[in-house]
Amino acid sequence: MTHFSNDIYTEPSNIDVDTLKNLGPLRGMAGIWEGRRGLDTKPKAEGPKKQVYVEHIELQPIDPQTNGPQLLYGLRYHTHVTKPDQVKTYHEQVGYWLWEPATNTVIHSLTIPRGEIVMAAGNASEDAKEFELIATHDSTNFGIRSAPFLDHAFKTVEFRIKISINSDGTWSYNEDTVLMIKGKNDLFHHTDQNTLTRIAEPTPNPLARS
Repeated sequence: MTHFSNDIYTEPSNIDVDTLKNLGPLRGMAGIWEGRRGLDTKPKAEGPKKQVYVEHIELQPIDPQTNGPQLLYGLRYHTHVTKPDQVKTYHEQVGYWLWEPATNTVIHSLTIPRGEIVMAAGNASEDAKEFELIATHDSTNFGIRSAPFLDHAFKTVEFRIKISINSDGTWSYNEDTVLMIKGKNDLFHHTDQNTLTRIAEPTPNPLARS
């Protein structure tokens, strides 16, 4: 059981407004990145299909966020994915990566323009170089919500993402979206993986700039 203070209104005092200094394990993800060797394994009528992809992702620090006594630091992000040598969007995603220092919790929210939202979470030390976040469809906190068609045809029952902050300055992810597909007895593991190389530094959050 999670224990919270009876005082749910009083905000922390003396907050360090420099988000880049307080991102914990997310520090190595701040900036603008490109990955040219992504691999997607997706479901098709004839069976699993592998697709390589190119990814551009921007992760910029936001000002510290409070919920009464709770304090969160984070990155706002936008991911844009295409197939090699194509302009048409293959995948797009927006959301936040959040770090709660008091509980060593990482939260990842994502929204995709096909009618689905996910919020996953996991624990990590402040200096962790690897961590994993999980969401399940039946969780009331860190869960998955989909529009009716996706629930009918490709119901997401679990989402996992593992992050690795690499010693060469890159970072990598391995993502597993577990689907219950209409007409299939076995669950399908829709996987994505990529390694991102920084192409530009992050812009400090507004309070830190001022």
